[in-house]
Amino acid sequence: MLAKDLITTSLLPLRTSTSGEDALVLMRDAVVRHLPIVNNTQFLGLVSEDDILAADLSEPIGSYELGAHKPYVNESDHLVEVLRVMGQGRLTVIPVLNEKGDYLGLITQEDILAHLASATSLAENGSILILEVNRRDYMPGEIGRIIEGEDGIILLMYLSSPPQAEVLEVTLKLHAPSISRIVASLERFKYRIRASYQESDYNDALKENYEALMHYLSV
Repeated sequence: MLAKDLITTSLLPLRTSTSGEDALVLMRDAVVRHLPIVNNTQFLGLVSEDDILAADLSEPIGSYELGAHKPYVNESDHLVEVLRVMGQGRLTVIPVLNEKGDYLGLITQEDILAHLASATSLAENGSILILEVNRRDYMPGEIGRIIEGEDGIILLMYLSSPPQAEVLEVTLKLHAPSISRIVASLERFKYRIRASYQESDYNDALKENYEALMHYLSV
């Protein structure tokens, strides 16, 4: 998934003539804390709710003094790069530019959340397994082979530990006839099992939470 495929059509950028007060209204209506300022197709910068509150609300935002840093992504950037830029800047939206530097649109946190919800097997049935693995011993290929050896299929795998942590927390979503057999096999290979949840134990709750998420995104 590329940045150009995630651009929203429901949220327009600010113009230099937009007052701070009107910009705040637009942000609050859209439930975001940032919006880009655009002159025709020229991306001028990203203004935050804090920037506006620290200035004169009656003045046009074109008169505001913006920082030199102008975060954006290119239309050909992958979703991973979009997540990195938004995460580093703690941004609620990110502008998307083409190769000429022209403004194409923006991506919101909601756009990304909706894509991840529909594209990462979140709504599929499965069991959950959480491992603790020393960073130097982390071998996803070996974990996959052990699970496949017990007729399991990995639907989703992700790490949820800080970048410098010595011990990684590996969360696996699995489709498997018996999670107990997979647990036993992993333990034979010295993997530490932090938690496991059999498919039947949480499918109803997972479905309910997923439907609640999709309802929120469609509001």
